Amino acid sequence: MKPRYLLPTNVIIALRRRRPPSVVARLAALRIGEAVMSPITYGELCFGAEKSVDRDNALAVLAQMVAVVPIAIAEPEEAGRRYGELRAILARQGQLIGNNDVWIAAHALAANLTLVTGNVGEFSRVPGLVIENWAAQ
Repeated sequence: MKPRYLLPTNVIIALRRRRPPSVVARLAALRIGEAVMSPITYGELCFGAEKSVDRDNALAVLAQMVAVVPIAIAEPEEAGRRYGELRAILARQGQLIGNNDVWIAAHALAANLTLVTGNVGEFSRVPGLVIENWAAQ
């Protein structure tokens, strides 16, 4: 299945919590592989699981989530190029966003994926990035 959507950390956490229902419903309507996460998102989720009080359970839940929302990466060279370009553009504009968010946006652009996020304000600063907010639908 060809990926269509890139889900960042906040959306994966929303899916884990099963709210809002609109986000869960949108993912349920897709086939496995249409929605993916970047290695950056996976790393953030692993960090959260590792520091969890119930580490083993948190890692097991994360493994289940990866089975539904696989990890995917665009061509590494293209993602890296996009990252450098975006970070420079945002710095020149005085519109910096979090470093990991720049990487996630770079992955979405490099792979021509729609970024699904509730963090529209921050990601809308990224030129050319297609964004959907499933929580607002």
